[in-house]
Amino acid sequence: MSQFSKEKPYDLEERTAKFAEDVIKLLRTISQDSINKRIMDQLVGSSGSIGANYCEAVESESKKDFIHKISICKKENKETKHWLRLLAVSNPEKKDEIRNLWKEAQELLLIFSKIVRTSRNSKT
Repeated sequence: MSQFSKEKPYDLEERTAKFAEDVIKLLRTISQDSINKRIMDQLVGSSGSIGANYCEAVESESKKDFIHKISICKKENKETKHWLRLLAVSNPEKKDEIRNLWKEAQELLLIFSKIVRTSRNSKT
């Protein structure tokens, strides 16, 4: 059964945190040569920033601020996908694990995109 089953309420804050944790867990299995080190530093930052900005969005003081913070989540998400792509090139033996993380990043991006569209179109 999916971790986001009907028995467990959907929690985007938890999902973004778990995503960043999964990125960290993967990176702990990769050697830290000069290329990987640079990619890893960027990847940890951008993947962690997705959830941090979502937390800020939830506590936003206005609709405009909320949309802005969610838009930052989208930007950080796109950056994360970029670094995951480069990580896959530098570590082809980890391609399947990286692909799974990339898919989750893509799902999160679609969710944040929908949130922005819905928020912009709402009257309140």
